[in-house]
Amino acid sequence: MNERQGFKWVAVFLNMAWFAVFVLVPGLMVVGISFMTRDTGTFVGLPITLAQYRELLDPVYAGVLSQSFIYALNTTLLCLFISYPFAWILSRSPEHRRPLLLIMVIVPFWTSSLIRTYALVILMKANGIINTLLINAGIVSEPVSLLYTDFAVYMGLVYSLLPFMVLPLYAVMEKMDPRLMEAARDLGASGFQVFFRVVLPLSLPGVMAGCIMVFLPAMGLFYVPDLLGGAKTMLMGNFIKNQFLTAMNWPFGSAASVFLLLIMGLMLTLYFIVSRRFNRHPQSL
Repeated sequence: MNERQGFKWVAVFLNMAWFAVFVLVPGLMVVGISFMTRDTGTFVGLPITLAQYRELLDPVYAGVLSQSFIYALNTTLLCLFISYPFAWILSRSPEHRRPLLLIMVIVPFWTSSLIRTYALVILMKANGIINTLLINAGIVSEPVSLLYTDFAVYMGLVYSLLPFMVLPLYAVMEKMDPRLMEAARDLGASGFQVFFRVVLPLSLPGVMAGCIMVFLPAMGLFYVPDLLGGAKTMLMGNFIKNQFLTAMNWPFGSAASVFLLLIMGLMLTLYFIVSRRFNRHPQSL
C-alpha cells in the first residue's frame, strides 16, 4: 500500500469514526430513549413503552406541530420567492462577477447564526436602528412594534436560512444549457412559456433540495422564536428544548425528535424519487 492509498484510508476511517461517535451513536440513543419511561431520579428508565408517541397525538401537541409546519412552510416559500430570482441572476452573471455575488451569500456563514439573531434584535427593538431611522425621517411619530411579533420571527428564520435555498438553486441553474432557452424562443415560446416549460422543470431538483434544507431547520431553530418572538411562538424546536431542559421529560422530547427525523426521511425519499425521475425522463416534468 503506497502513501496515497494509506492517506485515503486514514481519511475515510477518521470521517466514519467522527460520524459514528457524534452522529450515529447520539441518534441511536435518542431513538432508544424515546421508547423508555420518564424517571425523576435518572431521567429515563424501564419499562419500554409507546406512550410518548401516543401522547404526540394529543390536540395540544398536535397544535404545536401544525403551528411549526405553518411557520416552516411560510419560511420555505419566502426563501424560495427571494432566492429564485437571485440565483437566476447569479447564474447568468458574467463569470468575473460571480465570486463577489457568491461571497455575499456565504458571508453570513462566517458568523454564528445566534449572533446574527441578536443583531436583528438590535435592529428591530423599540429604540433600535430601524425605529430610529423611521422617526428621524418623519415617517412615524412613535416606535413601530417590530420585535416580539410574527414578522420578527419570519425575518429571523428567513435571514438565517436564506443561503440554504440560494446555493442549491445556483448549483442547478449554473449548469443549465442556455441553448435550450434559445431554442425555445426560436420556436416561438414566450418568456412565461420558456420559464414554465424549460427553466422551472430543469431547476426542480434545486428547488426541492433547497426546500428540504430550509423546511426542516425552520422547525428546529428554537432560539429564533425565543429571541425575536418573545417566547410567544412555540415551534417544534422550542418544544423539544423545553422537554429536555425544563420538563425533564427526556423520553417525550426524544419521541418528538424522532418524529422530526421521520419527516426528514420522508422528504429525502421524495427528493430522491423526483431526482431519479428527472434524470431518466426530464422532458416529462
